[in-house]
Amino acid sequence: MLSYNYPLYAQRINKNFIKNSRIIQALKEINIEIREGEIFGLLGPNGSGKSTLIRVASTLIIPDSGIMTIFGLDVVKDAKSVRRLISRVSVEASFFKKLSPIENLLFTAGIYGLSKSSALRKIFETCEKIGLDRNRLNDPIEEFSRGMQQKVAIARAFLTEPKLLLLDEPTTGLDPRAKKKIQLLILETRKNLNVTILLTTHDMEEAEKLSDYIAIIHEGKIVVSGKPGELKKTVEKRVSNPTFEDVFMEYTGVKFEQVEQEQEEKDNVW
Repeated sequence: MLSYNYPLYAQRINKNFIKNSRIIQALKEINIEIREGEIFGLLGPNGSGKSTLIRVASTLIIPDSGIMTIFGLDVVKDAKSVRRLISRVSVEASFFKKLSPIENLLFTAGIYGLSKSSALRKIFETCEKIGLDRNRLNDPIEEFSRGMQQKVAIARAFLTEPKLLLLDEPTTGLDPRAKKKIQLLILETRKNLNVTILLTTHDMEEAEKLSDYIAIIHEGKIVVSGKPGELKKTVEKRVSNPTFEDVFMEYTGVKFEQVEQEQEEKDNVW
């Protein structure tokens, strides 16, 4: 099937970085096909390459080799056109932090050509859904906690009604109640707007709960992919009532928590 039939299509994507004189292979021969209206979960521990893939799809970095298209548009050659079709939420959201959420969100709305009245309506609707206190909307963002800033980032992403929503660990740093609200908003947005979503997470429960299709990424490679139920069935002969921890260990040979701990130790050394 041709790439323009997919909201996101990736073929043999590779990306290396140099860190402290070491070559880090962040992505290795990544192949992905995301169907329209689908929530595609990319599950993996910290340092597995999830965020790098999101940055390639966001046109923020250029792959060393391979092809990625968004609705048939090349993320390198057609970057400007791609940006009109996507919106991204990163675990490290950036804002004009001296300004308030309202000012930041209206700035984004203006870039996308939304009228002030339409933008304000959407802002208030979204903030109510995700539990962002309207009484704080005029306070400087620099006074917000990380969780509060993440809520503003999510409101900004949903404001523009993108065709492809790139969510890079969107619930990281949120308390359980706020996390549940964001997850419900993701499902509601997919249902009501038929938006396609690429969700990266290291939360196995979140991946299983939200995703129609899941790919597990480890050390820059996709080791297995499939529907959540199908992936769990592949280990049923070995484990009764399997979890995604069991699936991860089946295809990587290591425990998820062990990989995250090892990555944290590497980051501390580097």
